[in-house]
Amino acid sequence: MIRSLGIGRRTAALLTGLLLIGALVTILSGSAQASVPNHWGFAFVSAPSVPGIPPAAHQAGNWPPAFKVHTSPGAPGRVTVRFPQIGVKGGVVHVTAVTDTATWCQAQQWAKSGADEIVVVRCYKASGVPVFVPFVVMFSQSSKAPFPAGRAYGYLRYQPGSGVVTSFNSAGGGNVVAQVAVGVWQVTLHGLGSAGPAGNVQVTPVNPTVPAKCEVSLWTSSKPAQSIRVRCYHPGTAPMNTGWTLSYQRRRAITGTPLTVKPAAFGYTFDNKPAVAGPYAPAPPALNFNSAGAINTVVRSGGGLRLVTFPQVGRLPNTVLVTPFQATPGGFCNLISPWATTGPPGNVIVRDVGCYTAAGGPANRPSLITYSASR
Repeated sequence: MIRSLGIGRRTAALLTGLLLIGALVTILSGSAQASVPNHWGFAFVSAPSVPGIPPAAHQAGNWPPAFKVHTSPGAPGRVTVRFPQIGVKGGVVHVTAVTDTATWCQAQQWAKSGADEIVVVRCYKASGVPVFVPFVVMFSQSSKAPFPAGRAYGYLRYQPGSGVVTSFNSAGGGNVVAQVAVGVWQVTLHGLGSAGPAGNVQVTPVNPTVPAKCEVSLWTSSKPAQSIRVRCYHPGTAPMNTGWTLSYQRRRAITGTPLTVKPAAFGYTFDNKPAVAGPYAPAPPALNFNSAGAINTVVRSGGGLRLVTFPQVGRLPNTVLVTPFQATPGGFCNLISPWATTGPPGNVIVRDVGCYTAAGGPANRPSLITYSASR
């Protein structure tokens, strides 16, 4: 009896140990998975008025290599982008026009269609007239948290009448939106705070029927949270209630992909001194991050034009996005041409970020710029 009881106890201890090991493996596996977004993709739509496949150098995502992004035009300025094999509910979209004219783009809608994610983008002249122009578009969806210390990522989609309809916060905190006035919202990203200004913000208007422009008009950082004010406008200067998306990144790519994936090539900067001819490195350094440890610089290249260099992170495929900051009333920014990439790993030269008044005239305005390679 004593012998039998001893065997039983040893067996129970062994089973308990195995269960603990299994639990530990599960925890470690979950932690590893928590650092990777569920789905992501980007593309540069260089020929929006005809059906096609975007350039291989500027399309990537977590789909099998045999698949490609496809695009098809619709009504003037309207393009459907099909991201293969990453169809999912939720997520966020960001869009930036790439043209040397005063033009902006917005997301109209996106949804899962079979195995794919379908994103509809429409672009407009300063007057609000639809127009086909090249653009960059990005989709990302995450559900796992937390991230490693010192890094942060969060996003949300806001829709008037529905509030926050899609949200992710790598700290597990809440993303809260309060409307302050017509076309003005205060966003609080709880748990993603920092002791001082740090990271980058991207905002994109979302409206399925009418043209809308959005910007970041205020951004303050504290240890508990990031506080960001979003303003949106009709084609002119009138405030407008519309949908929008917002993403916040800190030491993390805008797609949600992690710094721990090697080689990691991404960076972001905040051109917060647009009156400075430069070249200058935006400060504080936490707003001017480069995953290779290099220093990003900004230099004036004409009225409303800023040349931005991300050294030592040049790697293809890659993408760039821009968001205006305090471009009020009704101003906007875009990329006037595709960015150049040397290397790898080399430099990424954004020539140029262009910012405009609501009427389409050049304007020296602050802007938030983010760059990411596919890995």
